This record gives sequence, structure tokens and C-alpha cells, in this order.
Amino acid sequence: MNLDHPGLDSVLSFRIGFVVAGPTSVLSVSNFPLAVINNPTSFTSLCRSLCNYLRSSVLDRYTILAFFIVTKMNFTLCSSSSELRYTFVEGLPCTNKNMVDSEPFVKVDKFNKKDSTRASNHNARKLVMSSNLMPQRLKGSNMGRKYLEEPGRKLEFVRTLLIDNYDSYTYNIYQELSVINGVPPVVVRNDELTWKDIRYYLYEENAFDNVVISPGPGSPECPADIGICLQVLLECWDIPILGVCLGHQALGYVHGAKVVHASEPVHGRLSEIEHNGCKLFNDIPSGHNSGFKVVRYHSLVVDAESLPDELIPIAWTYSRDALSFIETQKSDVPSEFAVGSFPTKPKNGSFSPFSCSGKVRSEKVLMGIVHSTRPHYGLQFHPESIATFHGRQIFKNFREITEDYWLNSRASFIKKRNFDYTACMQMPNANRFLTEVPRHRQLVSNSDGQLYSKISRSTSLKNSASNTSSSGAVNVVNLLHLGIGVKYLKLRWKRFKHLAGQVGGAKNIFCTLFGHHKAENTFWLDSSSIEKRRARFSFMGGKGGTLWKQLTYKLSDRSDTTLKGSGFLSVEDAQGSNRSTFLEEGFLDFLEKELLSFRYDEKDYEGLPFEFHGGYIGYMGYSLKFECGASSNYHKSRTPDACFFFADNLVVIDHWSDDVYILSINEERTSTTPWLDDTEQKLLRLKASATKEGEEPTLQALRSFQCQESFVVDKSREQYIKDVDKCLEYIKDGESYELCLTTQMRKRIGEMDLLGLYLHLREKNPAPYAAWLNFSKENLCVCCSSPERFLRLDRNGILEAKPIKGTIARGATLEEDEQRKLQLQYSEKDQAENLMIVDLLRNDLGRVCEPGSVHVPHLMDVESYATVHTMVSTIRGKKRSDVSAVDCVRAAFPGGSMTGAPKLRSMELLDSIETSPRGIYSGSIGFFSYNQTFDLNIVIRTVVIHEGEASIGAGGAIVALSNPEDEYDEMMLKTRAPAKAVTEFL
Repeated sequence: MNLDHPGLDSVLSFRIGFVVAGPTSVLSVSNFPLAVINNPTSFTSLCRSLCNYLRSSVLDRYTILAFFIVTKMNFTLCSSSSELRYTFVEGLPCTNKNMVDSEPFVKVDKFNKKDSTRASNHNARKLVMSSNLMPQRLKGSNMGRKYLEEPGRKLEFVRTLLIDNYDSYTYNIYQELSVINGVPPVVVRNDELTWKDIRYYLYEENAFDNVVISPGPGSPECPADIGICLQVLLECWDIPILGVCLGHQALGYVHGAKVVHASEPVHGRLSEIEHNGCKLFNDIPSGHNSGFKVVRYHSLVVDAESLPDELIPIAWTYSRDALSFIETQKSDVPSEFAVGSFPTKPKNGSFSPFSCSGKVRSEKVLMGIVHSTRPHYGLQFHPESIATFHGRQIFKNFREITEDYWLNSRASFIKKRNFDYTACMQMPNANRFLTEVPRHRQLVSNSDGQLYSKISRSTSLKNSASNTSSSGAVNVVNLLHLGIGVKYLKLRWKRFKHLAGQVGGAKNIFCTLFGHHKAENTFWLDSSSIEKRRARFSFMGGKGGTLWKQLTYKLSDRSDTTLKGSGFLSVEDAQGSNRSTFLEEGFLDFLEKELLSFRYDEKDYEGLPFEFHGGYIGYMGYSLKFECGASSNYHKSRTPDACFFFADNLVVIDHWSDDVYILSINEERTSTTPWLDDTEQKLLRLKASATKEGEEPTLQALRSFQCQESFVVDKSREQYIKDVDKCLEYIKDGESYELCLTTQMRKRIGEMDLLGLYLHLREKNPAPYAAWLNFSKENLCVCCSSPERFLRLDRNGILEAKPIKGTIARGATLEEDEQRKLQLQYSEKDQAENLMIVDLLRNDLGRVCEPGSVHVPHLMDVESYATVHTMVSTIRGKKRSDVSAVDCVRAAFPGGSMTGAPKLRSMELLDSIETSPRGIYSGSIGFFSYNQTFDLNIVIRTVVIHEGEASIGAGGAIVALSNPEDEYDEMMLKTRAPAKAVTEFL
């Protein structure tokens, strides 16, 4: 191009267009918007920058044949260039190879590259300035009709519509985008809104700047799996879209590519990525040993051989390239593949990125695509995973792509962005300002950014929202005005320094204070394993105070779908009277309202180092998943679905300092504390025990223990292995990444000392989250030796989860034990299990935590207990101020380590495979303090005694790397400690 053209001195404004040749010699046109130039120097500089930009986008797919420059002086400057090639020039309006055949475009398909004659001024202006640069099928619609005006400023923040395909990693994307975009995205599930609704918000209200399509189970070929996403990809050609995993596959599928089974499923493993350097990968290295390693969760892939011309491969990996997380932490990780060069020639008339010398073509796996004329990108891997390198940079790059696209394509859009909708959907409590949207559903954002829809009413919603928080829960302040059962509580407490060791420890204290009358109606949250400071406090108590009561909840008939989440609540008070209530909204809704009704003075518990000051203590059974989003409960639990005491009197032991605390809560008008005085006297009368607690447990190698001799397993070895095979088939088909398969073993027992059984279990298998619960009226006793924390919320609003995935028996000698520990640490299968659940828990916390606050301080640590080594990770986040304690539990229950991922689909599949209810097993035991803190475990390694039967649940995570026989052996290993304790005690 001659940048010294004599006409440039008088150029005031211009447009630039291109004629480009594709691999099939079909020409297409694209154009830059109008730009205002103040002097010739800036014009010259712009042209040089433009040439450099195009040269930086080299891929042999399209060739720039000519530039068109149209000015106010009505001349056209054309220049051919055979050396400029590009894949997709981000920021240009959409073009299509069929556009050249559409009127009023000038016919350019016969443009002669050798004969660079100028087109007529009239036709050139038509070519580059037409506002109808859109596919023929969209003519006359609102889509694509965006005005081309002078460039504007970049976006101060980017508003994303995040379409959730019912995945368990969507809110990891939500958290990343919240930080990068400057405002949280709005989440809508793929079947919540119609295309009419989505089109309205995208094109009429200009409510969003881009769209992200989440991962998810299943296939884009199944309408139930992909929902509205295919239509969004087809119709929204002029809006930046990023598809992740399933969203990536949908992008390929909707344009004609095939989605097929991968050569092997890859879940929770990492691969090194090569890419072509397109804008989505700005500032990200490429290739072997470059440091760009990503996490993959997929069984299906887009078949690269079937890619249509309009889809461009931008990233690859090798099928033999999957690494474990630990391997990626080493700088000398060996590689078994040789990186091939990028292809440079078309194959059989189409572009094939898998034609590299020295490699079988099928060994290369497509990891990213981009549409040649639309700002649509797809990534097969998961940039949001905790273990993906440069994941945040990818999301930053997508924001920049979005900004540049709108800056160049429709600057006026920046001025017209609907800030009212932004506020309503993004800001807490802003929905109260939302007014009627004629003939369309209104979008309202709840506590976790999830959109739900409301039918428009003729009147404003300004007043209707005034009594609700953005989470949909009743506002705490408004309870006072509504007079809904407000309770004013007063806490009194005493501390006894170093007393625990002097009286023989927690066991002696519990037996003395609460062990009489078979320890009926008592509880003990027992930190029986305190080595390495894994746990610190034990809480114990029983019936006695005036505020004491017992809640027993049973879900209604599962066959009645109209009563989903509802059930029957029985309440027994301290005087022994009972009342029953039908809860239409379910137990968790009731519990939330109870906790919100308490009024207290924070000064009452100043100086207490623990979080439970009185309140509800008990368990939630696995079937309460029905109130947390699960679609079904195929198996009715024999035990109550939830049982809690309201504990108004309790004893707390600080195992680090040996201090003992006694606490009592009363209604504010009560002045006397007889229980505190009486308990103080009992403690002081206790004689010191000869044996102190808190010593390191003796290493206990569990030899083969024939549980079948005393317990009967619900499923035979053969049936369990068949169930594992079913799980593997589901994983192969992309229905799940990981399925936590379980079963139960049972034994009839006669009269026995149940407290004695628990004391024996805690001695043989001490655990940091152990528990004893005795609900005498229900003939139900729980003896739990769990090493796993589900979720904790402290007074500072910090949420913490500690999932366990990966278990191996301890060795008989110190040398063998260390070998077993290392075997677990470097197990690729166990690392994959753990990583998947870590990402799932990050997602669950991300729904209720402040943007950017979710982090993983400990990833895949190995912890050792009396009988097993386990792989444990820790996830933390800061709770948002607009969500309640129960909201946090609802977002994460049941614990992901007991379901698999994606959670909702996995629970549905497990319901169809398992043949008996899990009951209390897989649920949670713990407390909800009256000041809205809580701490809950995962119910594993537990004996449940109900109506004369002892049952033990156990299972394991099934992943693509699972061996069915090994899975059965692991399940049996997990039952040995509790089963052996029962057999020895009988």
C-alpha cells in the first residue's frame, strides 16, 4: 500500500474494507467502522498498525486481496497484498461467505487479483458502508442491526450472560468473570428462558455485552442437555460468545461438526496445550514444556476432520498427553509425545490441523475453535479449574475481545447500554427498582447470581420487593415489624482453666454429666482426634433447659411431585408435649426462619474462642438433597430425614488449652442460671482420671476383616462391580465426570450398651469430626467417626470445606506405612478424584461467596489416621453479606465428595443405580448456632443403630481411571473400622 498517496493530505474521514479469499476461493467482505482522522500522520500510522495487526494473525486460511478506503472526498484507494493472511480479525463485524451474493452488495466473487482496478465510487461505498452486513435469514430482524458510528471508549465493565448447563463448575466461571468484568455475570439455566426472552434482553434492552456457555453433562446433540444454547449460537452471530467444554462442543455441532467419543475419557487430568496465538491466548505460552497446562473434564470431543470451513482450530493437545496434578508441579516432567508443527496446507480441500509428520493423526485432540466470521470461541478444556495454568488470562482476553468488538463494531451501543437493567440484575436488593417489562418476563438475580423469571404485572414491583432480600429470604430487619416469632436470647457462661486434664478428659466429663439413663437425648460433637491440630473443640449436652426441644422431620411421599421439598415436622418441647406441622417449603426453610428469628447481644459471647454458643445440633440426612436442587428421591429413608436438638445448655472442651466452658442460653427475661451452678459443682467434684486423652493413636494396620460374617452387604461383590461398570458407561458417554457409588451393610443387634459402643469406636478409630447422637424417642443412635468436614461458617463470615477423596489402608510397619502414603500421594486416579471435587466445592462456595474470595490454601494434602491415609483439600471463601447460613448449606448440600460431578446429574444417575436409601449416611452432622455460625461434617465411617439394626454405609468415587475390582475393595476397606468396632464390642 502506498502510504504517500497524494490524496491523503485532505482525508478527514474514511472507511476501510477488505476483499478476502477463503480456501474454496469464495470471497467475502468485512469492514472497519467510520474513523475520524485529524491529520495525515495519524492516518498513515493507522494504516501501518492495521497491516501489522493483520500480519500478526497469520494462518493460511484467508488471504487479503485488497483494501478499500472510502473517504468523504469520494475516492477509493485499493491495494492488493498476497502476504497478508488472517484467520479472524477480532473486532470486525460479522461476515459470511454467502453475503457476497446478497443485494445490495457489489459482486466481488469475480474480483481479479492481478487486475487491481478500482471499483466505481458508488459501488465501493455500497460495499463497505451497507448496514445489512448479516446473513440473508436475518434480514429484517433486530439482530445485527447495530449502527456503525465513530469509535467510542472502552467499556468500564462487561456484562455477561452466563448460561448454565446444569453443571457443577459454572460458578467457578462466575467467580472469575465477577473479578475480571468488574460486575458479576447473570446466570440463567439453559431451560429457564425462551429464545424470545433472551433475544429481548440481548437486542432490545442491550442488557449484556457477551455470552458464556458453561460446561455440563451430556451431549449437544441432546436437546435436554443443551437447551437454548444452540439457538443462541445460531442467532447471536454479532455478540461475542465463549463456550466451555459442552459449550465448545455445541459451537462445533451447531455449525455441522460431529461430536464423537474421545479416544479415552479424561477427567481431572491435565494436558499441555499448543495454540495458534490468536487473541484468546494473548500473553499465554504454547507447546510442550511451555507451562500452559490445562484441566480436562470430558469424554466427548469435536471431530476435527468434520469441521466446516467456518470453524477454525486454535488449540490442540495430544491424546497421550494427560498428566496428573502432581506431575505438573515438577519441572522435569517427561513427555511421551513429540510436538508436531502446525499444518500449513489444505488437505482434500479442507483445513486439517491433525496432519503433522511423525504422528498418527488421531493422536491430536482439538482443544479450541473459533468461528471465522463471528466472535464465537470454544474451549474443550476448563480454564476455570483450580489447576489450570493461565485460566484467568483467558477470561481477561475474552473481556478484551468483547471490548474491542463493541468499540470497533457499534460504538453507539456503549452509549445505549441499559444501565437500569445492569443495576437490577447485578446489585443486591436492586430488584426492588425493577419496573414492568411489557410482554416479557422480568429478570431478577437471586443470592447466587442465578436468574429466575417473573411474569410481568401491570404495576411496578418497587414495593413488592421491599420485604425480601436479594436472596429471596425474609429480611431480618423486617421480621421485627412483622412480629414473626422473635426470640430474645441471653447467653451466660463460665470458664475453668486447664480443668479437662484434671478430670480425665472429654470421656469422663461426658459420662459423668450425661451418661446416666443410657445417655438418652444427648449429643457429643467429639474431636477425638486432635493430633496436628485438625480439631480443637468438643461440644456435649443433653435435655434439661427450658428452651430445649427436639425436631424430627420426614419428607413427604416422594411420589407426590407437587409436594417437592415438603414434609412433616414433629416438635417435642422440654415439658414433653408434642406438636406436628406440615412444612410446605421444607425443613431448611423452617430452619432458616428459626435462626433469623433470634435476637441477641454480640457482647454475650465476646471472649469465647469457639463458634457454637447454643442452638440446633443434630443431623441432616442425604435425602434432604431434595430441598437443594435434586430432581428426585427414589428411595425413602427408614430413619428421619433430619433430627435436631435445640441445645440451650452445653459443655465445651478446648483440647488445645485443656479449658472447659459451660454455657446456658435463656430468654432475656430469665435472671437465674441453676444449670450453670449445678454443672460447675459436678465438674469440681470429679476426680482426675488415671489416663489422659489427646495422645497420638497407635498405628493400626487393618488386616482383612470378614465383615460379611457379621454384617450383610446389600449388594454382592458381583453386583457392585456391575454397578461400577454402569458408572463407567455413564462417564464414557459424558453424562458425569465422577460418580460416588455407595452401598450399605447391616446387622441385627439385640440390647446393648450403645454409649459403650461409641466409646469403643472412638478409641479404635478417633476422628476430628466424630459424633454421638441419641434420639431416644426415635429409637435412633448415631456413632460417627468421620474424618471429613463438609462445611463451616465462622463469625467472620469465612466458609471452609475440607473434602476427602483418596483413601488407602495404613501399613503394618513404619516403612510399609510410608510407602502406602506415597502411593496415595502419587496416585493419578486419586488426584483426579480429589481435583474434581475441589473444583465442585469451589463452585458451591462460589454461589454464596464474595467475588474473588474463594481459594484453596491446601490442595491434595495426605492426612494419616489410625487405620487409613486420606487425601484432603481445603477450600475457603468469604460469605456474601446478603446470604444466610442456611443459604450456604443449601448451595452445597449434599457434600460433593458423596455425589460426584456434575452434582445434580450425578445424584440422578446414582438414584437409578443404587437400590437402597442412604439415610443418615452421606448426610451431615453438626450444629447451627443461634448467631448463624455452623460446622457440619460428612457422615462416613459411621454406625447407625435404628430399631434394633446396625447399618454402615460405604462407597467410593468412580472415575474414568477406576478399576471395578479395586473399587469394591476400597468400599470394603472403609467399612472395616466401624464394623470391627461393633463386632468386637458385642
